[in-house]
Amino acid sequence: MNIDNRIKYRHLLCFLEISRQGSLARAADELAVSQPAISKTLKELEELLGTSLFERSKTGVILTSAGSAFLRYAGPSVQALREGVRSLRAGEHEAGLLRLGALSTVESSLLPDVVRRLHAQHAALAISVATGPSAYLLGQLHAGELDLVVGRMTESPQIEGLSFEHLYSESMTLVVRHGHALLQAGRVEQLGEYPVVLPLAGTTIRRHADSLFIQLGISPPQRRLETLSVTLSRHYVLNSDAVWVAPLDAVRQDLATGGLVEFDFGLKEPGGSVGICSNPALAPTLAMQWCCEALREATDNYR
Repeated sequence: MNIDNRIKYRHLLCFLEISRQGSLARAADELAVSQPAISKTLKELEELLGTSLFERSKTGVILTSAGSAFLRYAGPSVQALREGVRSLRAGEHEAGLLRLGALSTVESSLLPDVVRRLHAQHAALAISVATGPSAYLLGQLHAGELDLVVGRMTESPQIEGLSFEHLYSESMTLVVRHGHALLQAGRVEQLGEYPVVLPLAGTTIRRHADSLFIQLGISPPQRRLETLSVTLSRHYVLNSDAVWVAPLDAVRQDLATGGLVEFDFGLKEPGGSVGICSNPALAPTLAMQWCCEALREATDNYR
């Protein structure tokens, strides 16, 4: 359904102030208008929407279920408009700070591409990137310390109350250095003879890695390195006989250059959902919107 162009900014301000005050009289005082005027504005909005937004009582008003649903969108919309006007007046449309949380799976390929796109389009944009396990980053997002978090995190319990936008699906793979003996043998059973690199226990990506061993019918080797550091994993595998159970994003460039080789084990892990996580309680900034647009553009290659 198209937005009715008869809905004006004053309708939204009236609705938000009434919901905030729980009273038409107090809302009228805050907006410096008469109570009949605010009653008329509310009536116009309810007629345009075709539903009642408040239930009236002697003590005031409370939101109906329709009013509560409308509030989830009206509030952020007005806040975003205010933020846009404020940023233009302050000249912040040319500058800003983006606080981005990034899981290790997107550090090697996706994130550098996104940063390149953002800096090419916005000359004064500062980008602060925090890394770590999904539980930590999502906790920072809940607390308002981060603007967005990017990666594979849909299975984390900390995602409750946050919004998630799917970008693409990413599978796990087994990689070894060029010339590894396992490539010549080609036997999955021999995996246990070599050290293995795995994501940290308890992380979302570790559960996907463990599922590979379950599907292969073998147990993970006792000799293993558990880390979320892509740099440490890469250097260790390139200089040893270790096998890396890695997200495809983390080794995409290494596979393209031939530094690492994918071991074909006859199965394809279905892949997890990589996407953007945001806090709906926080008003979106211009920098956040720019980042989401750059992420969507960059992921076209991954699909």
